[in-house]
Amino acid sequence: MSIARQLRDYRLTTAEILYRMPDHQALLQSYIWQEYDIPPDFPELKRFLAFWHKKLDGPIHSVRVVHIPLITVPTTGMIGTEFTLH
Repeated sequence: MSIARQLRDYRLTTAEILYRMPDHQALLQSYIWQEYDIPPDFPELKRFLAFWHKKLDGPIHSVRVVHIPLITVPTTGMIGTEFTLH
């Protein structure tokens, strides 16, 4: 991914899509989608979901989305426990 896209706030976005099986509507199946996208509108995800509704048979039950920025300030923290081996 280019640095220019990262600076425009593209983020690694993962969506878990739960959908109903076409032949067995009572069963749910999970599909994981991952792409670089821009929150909060998520145009790439919306484009994929529109494709899903238009071309695929399994109706979507729910979509759960998480995203993480690619450029962040490094963070450090103290470890609360120390383990000694040997």
